[in-house]
Amino acid sequence: MLIALLILLGLAVVIYGFALVRAAIAARVAPSIEALALGAVVNFLDTLGIGSFAPTTAWFKFRRMVPDRLIPPTLLCGLTPPAMTESIIYLILLGVLVDPVLLFSCVIAVFAGGLVGARLVARARVWIVQMIVAIGLVLAAAAYAMTNLHLFPGGGTANSLPLTLMIVAIIANFAFGILANFGVGNYAPTLVMLSLMGMDPRLCFPIMAGGACLMGAGSSVRHIAIGEVDMRVVLGLAIGGIPAVLVAAFLVKTMPLEYLRWLVFVVVLYAATVMAHASLKGRREHGAEPATAPLAPEAES
Repeated sequence: MLIALLILLGLAVVIYGFALVRAAIAARVAPSIEALALGAVVNFLDTLGIGSFAPTTAWFKFRRMVPDRLIPPTLLCGLTPPAMTESIIYLILLGVLVDPVLLFSCVIAVFAGGLVGARLVARARVWIVQMIVAIGLVLAAAAYAMTNLHLFPGGGTANSLPLTLMIVAIIANFAFGILANFGVGNYAPTLVMLSLMGMDPRLCFPIMAGGACLMGAGSSVRHIAIGEVDMRVVLGLAIGGIPAVLVAAFLVKTMPLEYLRWLVFVVVLYAATVMAHASLKGRREHGAEPATAPLAPEAES
């Protein structure tokens, strides 16, 4: 099943790469320099264990790089190619150690959830997207704090799960795939859940990365087709992120991250507060706003 999964991921890389290049050529855009730098930084840190969704969302909000409604699909499309690189590395190094049924089932579940989530986020009102993103940022901040305070479950040594827990994990990964389209990364919740179930935390990474890759490809192709992404930012995140993943994985491998994690915690929590305030204000002022509302920055204020 690992070979079949790698073949699927390879096809996903080709299909997504074709869709991205075709859209970039059609739009006649070049990658944003700021997005190139952002992609390099967040994906370098993601490979070392910091995560990329929350810091990228926070930066988008602070710099007003992308209208709030477009933040989730833009970051998902831009961060998918680096996630593909990570997934191939993790699957080759650790995938053979994981129960193939659990690995394949969870990855496909995230993929299926991603396809459903892509439809939902495209139709959602602006304030709903803002609130879900804010909640995701709060959860990410909590994960950073728990990591630094050593409160995450230690996990076990298992490479598989009993049938009942496996079904629970599959259903949960489907939900994580939906939430990823709203900017809520699947890494932290998957790691916590599988560790609590007794899995070896190292062996969670092929599941998390493989799911992110396949889900990201399927969802991103749909978001690109819909056209509600900032292509300059997507290209910057993608092109800047891939070499950063390789450097972190094969050259740096590990570094002290505790103080940096606290800094990201503060930044992400502040961004969550700003996003939640914008959502509540938008709900009051534009409660009847249709899903196809204008995406101009002033509509997001």
